[in-house]
Amino acid sequence: AAARVGERRLQELVAAHGYDLVMEYAHHLRAYSERLTRAAIAAWPDGVYRFEDVLEWVEEGQVAFVPIRVAAQIAGDEVTFDFSGTAGVMHGSLNAVIAIAQSSCYYVVRCLVGDAVPMNEGCFAPVRVVAPDNCVVNARPPAAVAGGNVETSQRITDVGLGALAQAIPDLIPAASQGTMNNLTAGGVDPRTGLPFAYYETMGGGTGAARGVDGLSGIHSHMSNTLNTPVEALEYAYPLRVVRYALRDGSGGKGGWRGGDGLVREIAFLADADVTLLTERRRLAPYGLAGGGPGATGTNLLFQDGRTARLPGKIRFSVQAGDRVTIASPGGGGWGTADAR
Repeated sequence: AAARVGERRLQELVAAHGYDLVMEYAHHLRAYSERLTRAAIAAWPDGVYRFEDVLEWVEEGQVAFVPIRVAAQIAGDEVTFDFSGTAGVMHGSLNAVIAIAQSSCYYVVRCLVGDAVPMNEGCFAPVRVVAPDNCVVNARPPAAVAGGNVETSQRITDVGLGALAQAIPDLIPAASQGTMNNLTAGGVDPRTGLPFAYYETMGGGTGAARGVDGLSGIHSHMSNTLNTPVEALEYAYPLRVVRYALRDGSGGKGGWRGGDGLVREIAFLADADVTLLTERRRLAPYGLAGGGPGATGTNLLFQDGRTARLPGKIRFSVQAGDRVTIASPGGGGWGTADAR
């Protein structure tokens, strides 16, 4: 619908002003955005700034840490993100295609340049992304890439910001929750006899920055999704939200505190198959400038009168009456206590 509105508006512009004039102004706007972006980057100190973080992959009950490494090179009014040294393509689904790596790096620069710059192709002209073929951020067919968009994109953002924090520390926040806490469930709805499928992502804490505490219980960075209202969820699916609250104290300590994560407990009113695809369950979102890390996330299953801790990535079955609790990570803190 949005694309159709855009198409109609563009046709109206051309009808009113002519194709040549519309294209001329489109080029002017693109050049204007590029000039503003280059001017912002030119104010950053030249140099090569390195950072590393990991993805958490679970295989045969064991957690493997998959490194993502970046060298951010600022040279004049351009910046290059080089992912040489990043882990090779993996057998799991966390591989990302190069478009995801590019989008995440563009996002990092876009956040730092500011929203006064009109969003168009010109914003990306001074930004270059380099990644070896068939690494986890530049996967080729037939690599599995289902989790690349929702989880790996978050870690690419974290390493991009972490690298640039060494160059412009006062502009960069600590790490946000770094995951979308993906929950998928499906089965047969006993109210209708029809199959159902449900998918949601969940918010968490955002990282603090100089002069600003992190926000609590919201989606951050590459998530691009919103909260699922409890009333809509329970009306449409055989699910009941038993608890939905902020996770007090999960934000990292510091001169400015990281935001708190969420606790969301869901009771199943029907048998279902459930899949969790979550990150930051072993290694916490990092703090900056001496700030503490945010709390790691936790996944729990209450079944047959017992509570079991679940790994970050798992597929399992539940019966009516079982409950799943997801406690999302908090954001990292920024600065030491005396920095405030």
